Amino acid sequence: MSKAVANVNSQVQVVLDELQSKSISNIFFVACGGSSAIMYPAKYVLDREATKLVSDLYSSNEFIHRNPRQLGEESLVILCSMSGTTPETVEAAKFAKEKGAYTVALTNEPESPLAKNSDRFLKYEWGNDVSAFDTNLGVLYQLVFGILHVVENNEKFVRLVTSLENLQAVYEKALQQEGENAKVFAASHAKEPVIYTMASGANYGVAYSFSICILMEMQWIHSHAIHAGEYFHGPFEIIDEKVPFIILLGLDETRALEERALSFSKRYGKKLTILDAKEYDLAGIDEEVKGYIAPLILNRVLRKYAEELAEARNHPLSTRRYMWKVEY
Repeated sequence: MSKAVANVNSQVQVVLDELQSKSISNIFFVACGGSSAIMYPAKYVLDREATKLVSDLYSSNEFIHRNPRQLGEESLVILCSMSGTTPETVEAAKFAKEKGAYTVALTNEPESPLAKNSDRFLKYEWGNDVSAFDTNLGVLYQLVFGILHVVENNEKFVRLVTSLENLQAVYEKALQQEGENAKVFAASHAKEPVIYTMASGANYGVAYSFSICILMEMQWIHSHAIHAGEYFHGPFEIIDEKVPFIILLGLDETRALEERALSFSKRYGKKLTILDAKEYDLAGIDEEVKGYIAPLILNRVLRKYAEELAEARNHPLSTRRYMWKVEY
């Protein structure tokens, strides 16, 4: 049975306590857009660590329409929406509960429809001044590693929590290290019509989020998130000296895929922005969870790049043409 871990999010601990009396055989991660992207590293964690639990990740609306046959009373459905008002995700929570699943929502708004239509909600904080421990990824990791501890007695929970407590200092050093690089990137890419991102494994969600949420949604720049393992099966034909790529290198088991893609890109491309988790000071991060923590660091660094790009283009990250403005 799980024991409470000092400093773990109190709402996470409530969920973990309740799970001790439940029989959970599968986990579904359900969300849209950037909220979906944060689920990718969590899914990677379960793929690597779980011996019994099976998991999958769905866009909220497809989750409902696909109606997975395994969804039922032994399912845990983890949903996320910052505002808690994403219609598809709210409906997915209702759908999962109707099927008998135990639903847990991550949101910044405790009074939101998503929070009210889930069995439990976990409030996370948002903004540049928020501690890494309390962000959406920080809270989600506490939950996922806690579930592994409760259901499968995985012993990395305490190491993960301690690492998250030390993560803010890692962020601050990485941001200082990348500050000037972010400005150079912004100045050199301000007029680019297209920017690709590439990564694999636990880091792919970071590349995906930056592509669809930052470049496409917030900056109206054409983009695509390329999986490093798929690069040589079509996308590498696009690389030349004029095409910009952001290439992420993490610390997980798939790093070899990212290194291979980078090596080829260096031969034929010139506009390469490389963010390598190995280059950051990871003091305080336990060796056994560094591969899982790397995407959190890369994600935070890329937010700095996004802010500098928005400034250089005089195009605020809050600017929209359609989102929240027209019917869709």
